[in-house]
Amino acid sequence: MTEEKTPFDPKRVAALTEQQQEIFRNRTGKSAEAFQRAEKVMPGGVPSSFQVNEPWPVYLRRGVGSQVWDVDGNEYTDFHNGFGVMAIGHANPVVGEAVKKRIDEGTHFAAPTEGSITVAAELARRFGLPQWRFTNSGTESTMDAVHLARGATGRDILLKIEGSYHGHHDSVMVSVYPPLEALGDRDDPVSVPEGKGTPEALNELTRAVPFNDADALASVFEKIGDRVAGLIMEPSMMNINIIPPKDGYLERVRELTEQYGIKLIFDEVKTGATISAGGATARFGVTPDMITLAKATCGGYPGGAIGMSQELADLIEADEVKQYGTFNGNPLVMAAAEATLLDVLTDEAYEELEAKNRKLLDGCREIIDRYGLPAYTEGMGAKGCVVFSPERLYEYRDYLTKVNEELSTLAWLYHMNHGIFMTPGVEEEWTLSIAHSDQDLQNYLDAFEAFARDVTTGD
Repeated sequence: MTEEKTPFDPKRVAALTEQQQEIFRNRTGKSAEAFQRAEKVMPGGVPSSFQVNEPWPVYLRRGVGSQVWDVDGNEYTDFHNGFGVMAIGHANPVVGEAVKKRIDEGTHFAAPTEGSITVAAELARRFGLPQWRFTNSGTESTMDAVHLARGATGRDILLKIEGSYHGHHDSVMVSVYPPLEALGDRDDPVSVPEGKGTPEALNELTRAVPFNDADALASVFEKIGDRVAGLIMEPSMMNINIIPPKDGYLERVRELTEQYGIKLIFDEVKTGATISAGGATARFGVTPDMITLAKATCGGYPGGAIGMSQELADLIEADEVKQYGTFNGNPLVMAAAEATLLDVLTDEAYEELEAKNRKLLDGCREIIDRYGLPAYTEGMGAKGCVVFSPERLYEYRDYLTKVNEELSTLAWLYHMNHGIFMTPGVEEEWTLSIAHSDQDLQNYLDAFEAFARDVTTGD
Protein backbone atom coordinates (compact mmCIF):
# COMPACT_ATOMS: atom_id res chain seq x y z
CA MET A 1 0.00 0.00 0.00
CA THR A 2 1.06 3.56 -0.55
CA GLU A 3 1.45 5.87 2.42
CA GLU A 4 -0.93 8.53 1.06
CA LYS A 5 -4.33 7.78 -0.41
CA THR A 6 -6.19 9.87 -2.92
CA PRO A 7 -9.28 11.48 -1.37
CA PHE A 8 -12.51 10.56 -3.11
CA ASP A 9 -15.33 12.86 -3.99
CA PRO A 10 -18.50 11.12 -2.76
CA LYS A 11 -20.49 12.85 -5.49
CA ARG A 12 -18.18 11.43 -8.15
CA VAL A 13 -18.42 7.92 -6.68
CA ALA A 14 -22.21 8.22 -6.57
CA ALA A 15 -22.35 9.46 -10.19
CA LEU A 16 -20.13 6.63 -11.41
CA THR A 17 -22.22 4.12 -9.48
CA GLU A 18 -25.41 5.41 -11.09
CA GLN A 19 -23.76 5.26 -14.51
CA GLN A 20 -22.56 1.69 -14.02
CA GLN A 21 -25.92 0.58 -12.63
CA GLU A 22 -27.58 1.87 -15.80
CA ILE A 23 -25.09 -0.09 -17.92
CA PHE A 24 -25.79 -3.17 -15.80
CA ARG A 25 -29.55 -2.82 -16.23
CA ASN A 26 -29.22 -2.42 -19.99
CA ARG A 27 -26.98 -5.50 -20.29
CA THR A 28 -29.18 -7.81 -18.23
CA GLY A 29 -32.72 -7.28 -19.50
CA LYS A 30 -33.50 -10.99 -19.74
CA SER A 31 -32.26 -11.50 -16.19
CA ALA A 32 -34.75 -8.82 -15.19
CA GLU A 33 -37.50 -10.76 -16.98
CA ALA A 34 -36.40 -13.99 -15.28
CA PHE A 35 -36.43 -12.18 -11.95
CA GLN A 36 -40.01 -11.04 -12.48
CA ARG A 37 -41.09 -14.65 -13.09
CA ALA A 38 -39.01 -15.94 -10.19
CA GLU A 39 -40.47 -13.49 -7.67
CA LYS A 40 -43.85 -15.11 -8.17
CA VAL A 41 -42.66 -18.53 -6.99
CA MET A 42 -39.51 -17.95 -4.86
CA PRO A 43 -38.96 -15.46 -2.02
CA GLY A 44 -36.73 -12.74 -3.40
CA GLY A 45 -36.75 -14.48 -6.78
CA VAL A 46 -33.82 -16.74 -5.86
CA PRO A 47 -33.24 -20.27 -4.47
CA SER A 48 -30.99 -18.91 -1.68
CA SER A 49 -30.87 -15.53 0.04
CA PHE A 50 -27.14 -15.41 -0.73
CA GLN A 51 -28.14 -14.89 -4.38
CA VAL A 52 -30.16 -11.71 -3.79
CA ASN A 53 -28.72 -8.68 -5.56
CA GLU A 54 -29.87 -5.21 -6.57
CA PRO A 55 -31.53 -4.42 -8.92
CA TRP A 56 -31.81 -8.14 -9.74
CA PRO A 57 -29.53 -11.18 -9.81
CA VAL A 58 -27.82 -12.27 -13.00
CA TYR A 59 -29.31 -15.59 -14.08
CA LEU A 60 -26.68 -17.88 -15.59
CA ARG A 61 -27.31 -20.42 -18.32
CA ARG A 62 -24.06 -22.39 -18.65
CA GLY A 63 -20.38 -22.52 -17.83
CA VAL A 64 -17.33 -24.13 -19.43
CA GLY A 65 -13.82 -23.89 -18.03
CA SER A 66 -13.29 -20.34 -16.77
CA GLN A 67 -16.25 -18.83 -18.65
CA VAL A 68 -19.96 -18.49 -17.89
CA TRP A 69 -22.86 -17.15 -19.96
CA ASP A 70 -26.02 -15.48 -18.68
CA VAL A 71 -29.54 -15.62 -20.09
CA ASP A 72 -28.86 -12.43 -22.09
CA GLY A 73 -25.97 -14.16 -23.87
CA ASN A 74 -23.30 -12.09 -22.08
CA GLU A 75 -20.04 -13.97 -21.63
CA TYR A 76 -18.03 -13.51 -18.43
CA THR A 77 -14.73 -14.74 -17.12
CA ASP A 78 -15.84 -16.34 -13.86
CA PHE A 79 -14.03 -15.25 -10.70
CA HIS A 80 -17.09 -16.00 -8.55
CA ASN A 81 -16.82 -19.75 -9.21
CA GLY A 82 -19.92 -20.82 -7.36
CA PHE A 83 -19.07 -18.99 -4.12
CA GLY A 84 -15.56 -20.38 -4.20
CA VAL A 85 -16.41 -23.97 -5.05
CA MET A 86 -15.32 -24.56 -8.64
CA ALA A 87 -11.52 -24.65 -8.41
CA ILE A 88 -11.69 -27.45 -11.00
CA GLY A 89 -13.39 -25.15 -13.54
CA HIS A 90 -16.86 -25.54 -15.00
CA ALA A 91 -17.84 -28.74 -16.82
CA ASN A 92 -14.48 -30.30 -15.97
CA PRO A 93 -14.17 -33.23 -18.40
CA VAL A 94 -12.35 -35.56 -15.97
CA VAL A 95 -14.92 -35.14 -13.21
CA GLY A 96 -17.78 -35.14 -15.70
CA GLU A 97 -16.67 -38.45 -17.19
CA ALA A 98 -16.41 -40.04 -13.74
CA VAL A 99 -19.93 -38.92 -12.84
CA LYS A 100 -21.38 -40.04 -16.18
CA LYS A 101 -19.86 -43.47 -15.72
CA ARG A 102 -21.31 -43.70 -12.22
CA ILE A 103 -24.78 -42.72 -13.49
CA ASP A 104 -24.86 -45.85 -15.65
CA GLU A 105 -24.05 -47.97 -12.59
CA GLY A 106 -26.69 -46.55 -10.22
CA THR A 107 -26.98 -43.24 -8.46
CA HIS A 108 -28.28 -44.00 -4.96
CA PHE A 109 -28.28 -47.07 -2.74
CA ALA A 110 -28.23 -45.76 0.86
CA ALA A 111 -25.47 -48.33 1.26
CA PRO A 112 -21.69 -47.88 1.28
CA THR A 113 -19.69 -48.10 -1.93
CA GLU A 114 -15.95 -48.47 -2.41
CA GLY A 115 -15.74 -44.86 -3.59
CA SER A 116 -16.33 -43.65 -0.04
CA ILE A 117 -13.32 -45.66 1.18
CA THR A 118 -11.06 -44.14 -1.47
CA VAL A 119 -12.20 -40.58 -0.74
CA ALA A 120 -11.95 -40.96 3.03
CA ALA A 121 -8.41 -42.36 2.71
CA GLU A 122 -7.35 -39.42 0.54
CA LEU A 123 -8.84 -36.89 2.97
CA ALA A 124 -7.02 -38.57 5.85
CA ARG A 125 -3.78 -38.33 3.89
CA ARG A 126 -4.27 -34.66 3.03
CA PHE A 127 -5.59 -33.32 6.33
CA GLY A 128 -3.95 -35.53 8.93
CA LEU A 129 -7.09 -36.64 10.76
CA PRO A 130 -7.60 -40.43 10.71
CA GLN A 131 -11.39 -40.82 10.50
CA TRP A 132 -14.00 -39.32 8.16
CA ARG A 133 -17.75 -39.31 7.67
CA PHE A 134 -19.67 -37.79 4.77
CA THR A 135 -22.52 -35.27 4.58
CA ASN A 136 -24.37 -33.42 1.82
CA SER A 137 -23.38 -29.80 2.49
CA GLY A 138 -21.21 -27.52 4.56
CA THR A 139 -24.17 -26.81 6.83
CA GLU A 140 -24.56 -30.50 7.58
CA SER A 141 -20.82 -30.85 8.17
CA THR A 142 -20.69 -28.07 10.76
CA MET A 143 -23.95 -29.24 12.34
CA ASP A 144 -22.50 -32.72 12.86
CA ALA A 145 -19.24 -31.28 14.21
CA VAL A 146 -21.06 -29.18 16.81
CA HIS A 147 -23.17 -32.16 17.81
CA LEU A 148 -20.07 -34.33 18.18
CA ALA A 149 -18.24 -31.71 20.27
CA ARG A 150 -21.17 -31.53 22.67
CA GLY A 151 -21.48 -35.30 22.81
CA ALA A 152 -17.78 -35.78 23.50
CA THR A 153 -17.54 -33.20 26.28
CA GLY A 154 -20.95 -33.36 27.90
CA ARG A 155 -21.04 -29.57 27.70
CA ASP A 156 -23.55 -27.32 25.95
CA ILE A 157 -21.93 -23.97 25.06
CA LEU A 158 -20.45 -23.39 21.61
CA LEU A 159 -17.98 -20.63 20.77
CA LYS A 160 -17.70 -19.11 17.30
CA ILE A 161 -15.94 -16.15 15.74
CA GLU A 162 -17.68 -12.79 15.22
CA GLY A 163 -18.54 -12.21 11.57
CA SER A 164 -18.18 -15.83 10.49
CA TYR A 165 -20.73 -17.98 8.66
CA HIS A 166 -20.84 -21.72 9.32
CA GLY A 167 -24.07 -22.71 7.62
CA HIS A 168 -27.66 -22.07 8.55
CA HIS A 169 -28.43 -24.45 11.40
CA ASP A 170 -29.54 -22.88 14.66
CA SER A 171 -26.33 -23.34 16.65
CA VAL A 172 -24.25 -21.15 14.33
CA MET A 173 -26.75 -18.51 13.18
CA VAL A 174 -25.33 -16.15 15.78
CA SER A 175 -23.15 -13.04 15.28
CA VAL A 176 -22.81 -13.65 11.54
CA TYR A 177 -23.22 -10.01 10.44
CA PRO A 178 -24.14 -8.12 13.63
CA PRO A 179 -23.95 -4.30 13.78
CA LEU A 180 -20.98 -2.84 15.63
CA GLU A 181 -23.05 -1.30 18.40
CA ALA A 182 -24.49 -4.73 19.30
CA LEU A 183 -21.15 -6.51 19.80
CA GLY A 184 -20.28 -5.46 23.33
CA ASP A 185 -16.83 -5.55 24.93
CA ARG A 186 -13.99 -7.48 23.26
CA ASP A 187 -13.38 -9.76 26.25
CA ASP A 188 -17.09 -10.20 26.98
CA PRO A 189 -18.86 -10.02 23.57
CA VAL A 190 -22.61 -10.09 23.11
CA SER A 191 -23.99 -12.87 20.91
CA VAL A 192 -26.42 -11.48 18.34
CA PRO A 193 -28.99 -13.77 16.66
CA GLU A 194 -28.94 -13.71 12.85
CA GLY A 195 -32.55 -13.05 11.97
CA LYS A 196 -35.69 -14.57 13.43
CA GLY A 197 -36.55 -18.23 13.87
CA THR A 198 -34.00 -19.42 16.42
CA PRO A 199 -35.24 -19.99 19.98
CA GLU A 200 -33.64 -17.69 22.53
CA ALA A 201 -32.58 -20.70 24.56
CA LEU A 202 -30.37 -21.84 21.67
CA ASN A 203 -28.94 -18.36 21.14
CA GLU A 204 -27.80 -18.36 24.74
CA LEU A 205 -25.80 -21.53 24.10
CA THR A 206 -23.64 -19.91 21.39
CA ARG A 207 -21.09 -17.24 22.28
CA ALA A 208 -19.00 -15.19 19.84
CA VAL A 209 -15.41 -13.99 20.22
CA PRO A 210 -13.19 -11.77 18.01
CA PHE A 211 -10.81 -13.32 15.49
CA ASN A 212 -7.04 -12.98 15.85
CA ASP A 213 -7.26 -12.12 19.55
CA ALA A 214 -6.02 -14.97 21.73
CA ASP A 215 -6.12 -12.77 24.82
CA ALA A 216 -9.85 -12.11 24.37
CA LEU A 217 -10.38 -15.85 23.87
CA ALA A 218 -8.40 -16.64 27.03
CA SER A 219 -10.52 -14.13 28.96
CA VAL A 220 -13.72 -15.83 27.84
CA PHE A 221 -12.30 -19.25 28.70
CA GLU A 222 -11.37 -18.04 32.19
CA LYS A 223 -15.04 -17.22 32.76
CA ILE A 224 -16.84 -20.13 31.09
CA GLY A 225 -14.18 -22.52 29.75
CA ASP A 226 -15.42 -25.45 31.84
CA ARG A 227 -18.85 -25.15 30.16
CA VAL A 228 -17.66 -24.83 26.54
CA ALA A 229 -17.96 -27.89 24.30
CA GLY A 230 -16.30 -26.59 21.17
CA LEU A 231 -14.85 -23.65 19.29
CA ILE A 232 -15.77 -23.56 15.60
CA MET A 233 -13.76 -21.21 13.41
CA GLU A 234 -12.44 -20.59 9.94
CA PRO A 235 -8.63 -20.79 10.37
CA SER A 236 -8.48 -17.96 7.83
CA MET A 237 -11.61 -15.83 7.68
CA MET A 238 -13.16 -15.97 4.21
CA ASN A 239 -16.55 -14.39 4.81
CA ILE A 240 -15.52 -10.72 5.18
CA ASN A 241 -12.98 -10.50 2.36
CA ILE A 242 -9.95 -12.56 3.45
CA ILE A 243 -8.39 -12.17 6.88
CA PRO A 244 -5.50 -14.57 7.57
CA PRO A 245 -4.49 -15.56 11.09
CA LYS A 246 -1.73 -13.60 12.78
CA ASP A 247 1.53 -15.44 13.38
CA GLY A 248 1.11 -17.70 16.41
CA TYR A 249 -2.64 -17.12 16.76
CA LEU A 250 -3.83 -20.58 15.69
CA GLU A 251 -1.13 -22.24 17.77
CA ARG A 252 -2.33 -20.33 20.84
CA VAL A 253 -5.95 -21.23 20.09
CA ARG A 254 -4.93 -24.88 19.95
CA GLU A 255 -3.13 -24.59 23.29
CA LEU A 256 -6.07 -22.90 24.99
CA THR A 257 -8.68 -25.36 23.73
CA GLU A 258 -6.56 -28.29 24.88
CA GLN A 259 -6.03 -26.64 28.26
CA TYR A 260 -9.78 -26.38 28.84
CA GLY A 261 -10.74 -29.69 27.19
CA ILE A 262 -12.59 -27.89 24.41
CA LYS A 263 -12.91 -29.48 20.95
CA LEU A 264 -11.44 -27.31 18.20
CA ILE A 265 -13.32 -27.37 14.88
CA PHE A 266 -11.75 -25.91 11.74
CA ASP A 267 -14.48 -25.00 9.27
CA GLU A 268 -12.61 -25.53 6.01
CA VAL A 269 -15.61 -25.35 3.71
CA LYS A 270 -13.97 -22.40 1.92
CA THR A 271 -10.29 -23.20 2.50
CA GLY A 272 -10.19 -26.99 2.41
CA ALA A 273 -9.80 -27.63 -1.32
CA THR A 274 -8.71 -24.17 -2.42
CA ILE A 275 -5.66 -22.86 -0.55
CA SER A 276 -3.55 -26.04 -0.49
CA ALA A 277 -3.92 -29.79 -0.92
CA GLY A 278 -4.47 -30.06 2.84
CA GLY A 279 -6.31 -26.78 3.23
CA ALA A 280 -5.57 -24.41 6.07
CA THR A 281 -4.70 -27.30 8.38
CA ALA A 282 -1.68 -28.14 6.24
CA ARG A 283 -0.89 -24.57 5.23
CA PHE A 284 -0.71 -23.24 8.79
CA GLY A 285 0.50 -26.43 10.47
CA VAL A 286 -2.14 -26.62 13.22
CA THR A 287 -4.31 -29.74 13.56
CA PRO A 288 -7.77 -29.38 15.14
CA ASP A 289 -9.99 -32.09 16.60
CA MET A 290 -12.39 -31.83 13.65
CA ILE A 291 -12.37 -30.45 10.10
CA THR A 292 -15.48 -29.69 8.06
CA LEU A 293 -15.47 -29.72 4.25
CA ALA A 294 -18.05 -29.27 1.50
CA LYS A 295 -18.64 -28.90 -2.21
CA ALA A 296 -15.20 -27.75 -3.39
CA THR A 297 -13.85 -31.11 -2.22
CA CYS A 298 -16.51 -32.83 -4.32
CA GLY A 299 -15.91 -30.93 -7.55
CA GLY A 300 -18.99 -28.75 -7.03
CA TYR A 301 -21.38 -31.62 -6.34
CA PRO A 302 -23.64 -31.45 -3.25
CA GLY A 303 -21.44 -33.20 -0.74
CA GLY A 304 -19.44 -32.58 2.38
CA ALA A 305 -17.31 -34.33 4.96
CA ILE A 306 -16.26 -34.20 8.57
CA GLY A 307 -12.82 -35.37 9.68
CA MET A 308 -12.15 -36.28 13.30
CA SER A 309 -9.69 -37.70 15.78
CA GLN A 310 -9.85 -41.39 16.64
CA GLU A 311 -11.25 -40.51 20.06
CA LEU A 312 -14.22 -38.76 18.49
CA ALA A 313 -14.69 -41.46 15.88
CA ASP A 314 -14.94 -44.04 18.66
CA LEU A 315 -18.00 -42.23 20.04
CA ILE A 316 -19.76 -42.51 16.69
CA GLU A 317 -18.72 -46.12 16.22
CA ALA A 318 -20.07 -46.95 19.69
CA ASP A 319 -23.33 -45.21 18.68
CA GLU A 320 -23.03 -42.83 21.62
CA VAL A 321 -23.12 -39.85 19.24
CA LYS A 322 -25.39 -40.18 16.21
CA GLN A 323 -24.29 -39.20 12.69
CA TYR A 324 -26.91 -39.93 10.06
CA GLY A 325 -27.82 -39.02 6.50
CA THR A 326 -29.59 -41.07 3.83
CA PHE A 327 -27.50 -39.49 1.08
CA ASN A 328 -24.19 -39.53 2.96
CA GLY A 329 -21.51 -41.03 0.71
CA ASN A 330 -23.82 -40.90 -2.29
CA PRO A 331 -22.03 -42.73 -5.14
CA LEU A 332 -22.39 -39.83 -7.60
CA VAL A 333 -20.80 -37.42 -5.15
CA MET A 334 -18.07 -39.92 -4.24
CA ALA A 335 -17.24 -40.39 -7.93
CA ALA A 336 -16.93 -36.62 -8.33
CA ALA A 337 -14.84 -36.29 -5.15
CA GLU A 338 -12.51 -39.14 -6.12
CA ALA A 339 -11.83 -37.65 -9.54
CA THR A 340 -11.44 -34.17 -8.07
CA LEU A 341 -8.98 -35.16 -5.36
CA LEU A 342 -6.95 -37.83 -7.16
CA ASP A 343 -6.94 -36.66 -10.76
CA VAL A 344 -7.63 -32.91 -10.92
CA LEU A 345 -6.61 -31.02 -7.76
CA THR A 346 -3.15 -32.53 -7.57
CA ASP A 347 -0.07 -31.01 -5.92
CA GLU A 348 0.90 -29.60 -9.32
CA ALA A 349 -2.54 -28.00 -9.67
CA TYR A 350 -2.09 -26.19 -6.37
CA GLU A 351 1.32 -24.92 -7.45
CA GLU A 352 -0.32 -23.58 -10.62
CA LEU A 353 -3.17 -21.95 -8.68
CA GLU A 354 -0.72 -20.30 -6.30
CA ALA A 355 1.31 -18.89 -9.20
CA LYS A 356 -1.78 -17.56 -10.99
CA ASN A 357 -3.04 -15.96 -7.81
CA ARG A 358 0.31 -14.33 -7.13
CA LYS A 359 0.26 -12.83 -10.61
CA LEU A 360 -3.24 -11.44 -10.09
CA LEU A 361 -2.49 -10.12 -6.62
CA ASP A 362 0.70 -8.44 -7.82
CA GLY A 363 -1.12 -6.90 -10.77
CA CYS A 364 -3.87 -5.51 -8.54
CA ARG A 365 -1.31 -4.17 -6.08
CA GLU A 366 0.51 -2.33 -8.86
CA ILE A 367 -2.76 -0.67 -9.94
CA ILE A 368 -3.60 0.22 -6.32
CA ASP A 369 -0.23 1.91 -5.88
CA ARG A 370 -0.27 3.65 -9.26
CA TYR A 371 -3.70 5.22 -8.71
CA GLY A 372 -3.41 5.72 -4.95
CA LEU A 373 -6.43 3.62 -4.02
CA PRO A 374 -7.21 3.18 -0.31
CA ALA A 375 -6.93 -0.58 -0.62
CA TYR A 376 -4.65 -3.58 -0.33
CA THR A 377 -4.60 -7.16 -1.62
CA GLU A 378 -4.88 -10.41 0.29
CA GLY A 379 -4.85 -13.99 -0.89
CA MET A 380 -3.57 -17.55 -0.78
CA GLY A 381 -3.95 -20.57 -3.04
CA ALA A 382 -6.90 -20.01 -5.36
CA LYS A 383 -8.40 -17.28 -3.14
CA GLY A 384 -7.75 -13.56 -3.30
CA CYS A 385 -9.33 -10.14 -2.99
CA VAL A 386 -8.87 -6.40 -3.03
CA VAL A 387 -9.84 -5.01 0.37
CA PHE A 388 -11.03 -1.41 0.10
CA SER A 389 -9.49 -0.26 3.35
CA PRO A 390 -6.41 1.93 3.91
CA GLU A 391 -5.52 -0.24 6.90
CA ARG A 392 -5.17 -4.01 7.17
CA LEU A 393 -8.11 -5.92 8.66
CA TYR A 394 -7.57 -8.38 11.49
CA GLU A 395 -11.13 -9.14 12.56
CA TYR A 396 -14.82 -8.44 11.97
CA ARG A 397 -14.81 -5.21 13.99
CA ASP A 398 -12.14 -3.86 11.62
CA TYR A 399 -14.29 -4.83 8.65
CA LEU A 400 -17.24 -2.85 9.99
CA THR A 401 -15.24 0.32 10.60
CA LYS A 402 -12.57 0.40 7.88
CA VAL A 403 -13.97 -0.99 4.60
CA ASN A 404 -15.30 1.52 2.06
CA GLU A 405 -18.63 0.03 1.01
CA GLU A 406 -19.26 2.53 -1.79
CA LEU A 407 -15.94 1.77 -3.53
CA SER A 408 -16.46 -1.97 -3.08
CA THR A 409 -19.89 -1.81 -4.70
CA LEU A 410 -18.64 0.36 -7.56
CA ALA A 411 -15.72 -2.00 -8.22
CA TRP A 412 -18.15 -4.93 -8.43
CA LEU A 413 -20.25 -3.07 -11.00
CA TYR A 414 -17.20 -2.24 -13.10
CA HIS A 415 -16.11 -5.87 -13.14
CA MET A 416 -19.55 -7.19 -14.06
CA ASN A 417 -19.97 -4.60 -16.82
CA HIS A 418 -16.51 -5.47 -18.18
CA GLY A 419 -17.29 -9.19 -18.42
CA ILE A 420 -15.86 -10.32 -15.07
CA PHE A 421 -18.37 -12.36 -13.08
CA MET A 422 -17.86 -11.59 -9.40
CA THR A 423 -19.59 -12.48 -6.16
CA PRO A 424 -21.99 -9.68 -5.21
CA GLY A 425 -21.42 -7.96 -1.90
CA VAL A 426 -18.74 -5.98 -0.12
CA GLU A 427 -17.25 -8.92 1.70
CA GLU A 428 -16.50 -11.55 -0.92
CA GLU A 429 -13.35 -12.59 -2.77
CA TRP A 430 -12.33 -14.18 -6.06
CA THR A 431 -11.67 -17.88 -6.56
CA LEU A 432 -9.45 -19.02 -9.41
CA SER A 433 -9.73 -22.35 -11.17
CA ILE A 434 -7.23 -24.49 -13.00
CA ALA A 435 -8.99 -23.37 -16.20
CA HIS A 436 -8.09 -19.69 -15.78
CA SER A 437 -5.59 -18.52 -18.38
CA ASP A 438 -3.17 -15.61 -18.38
CA GLN A 439 -5.63 -13.77 -20.61
CA ASP A 440 -8.37 -14.33 -18.03
CA LEU A 441 -6.17 -12.76 -15.38
CA GLN A 442 -5.45 -9.83 -17.68
CA ASN A 443 -9.18 -9.38 -18.28
CA TYR A 444 -9.63 -8.95 -14.55
CA LEU A 445 -6.77 -6.48 -14.30
CA ASP A 446 -8.12 -4.47 -17.23
CA ALA A 447 -11.51 -4.15 -15.54
CA PHE A 448 -9.92 -3.21 -12.23
CA GLU A 449 -7.75 -0.57 -13.90
CA ALA A 450 -10.77 0.93 -15.66
CA PHE A 451 -12.39 1.33 -12.25
CA ALA A 452 -9.24 2.76 -10.67
CA ARG A 453 -8.70 5.24 -13.50
CA ASP A 454 -12.27 6.50 -13.56
CA VAL A 455 -12.65 6.84 -9.81
CA THR A 456 -9.38 8.75 -9.37
CA THR A 457 -8.88 10.77 -12.53
CA GLY A 458 -11.97 10.52 -14.68
CA ASP A 459 -9.81 10.30 -17.81
